[in-house]
Amino acid sequence: MKNIEDSLYHIFLRIIRLHYHRSHMLFEKDGIYPGQPPLLIVLSHCDGLSQKELAEKLMISPATMTVMIKRMEKAGLVERKQDKVDQRVSRVFLTDDGKQAYLRVNKTRQVLENECFDNFTVEEKLLFRRLMMQMLDNLKETNKNNDN
Repeated sequence: MKNIEDSLYHIFLRIIRLHYHRSHMLFEKDGIYPGQPPLLIVLSHCDGLSQKELAEKLMISPATMTVMIKRMEKAGLVERKQDKVDQRVSRVFLTDDGKQAYLRVNKTRQVLENECFDNFTVEEKLLFRRLMMQMLDNLKETNKNNDN
């Protein structure tokens, strides 16, 4: 490679930044804040998780999760309910507005995916997915080894 701009790392960072900017622009139109889509997605598949479980799934601190949930609760997207068995635990559920927000997030995700992979063949998409999964496994393994 001739220069740093040709490196895989630099290209990958540019893609992340452009995707981040584009997704924020699209989500902002729907009144959805940057951290909310992952939480809406998780709750749409696993409604009623505890705040601790959500923080672990999203790999964020419990304090950050609390702030996010409070903001989304205020916006009417989620509601907290005490666990029936352990009153110390709050479970988080999507409201009807939250379910509608998830549908908008999912539609926006599809738009982003179409924009990113326009002009890719099915074979190229499958190869790209395999390579990304391999990269994900590499990073998980590295993080696991460094956590010990």
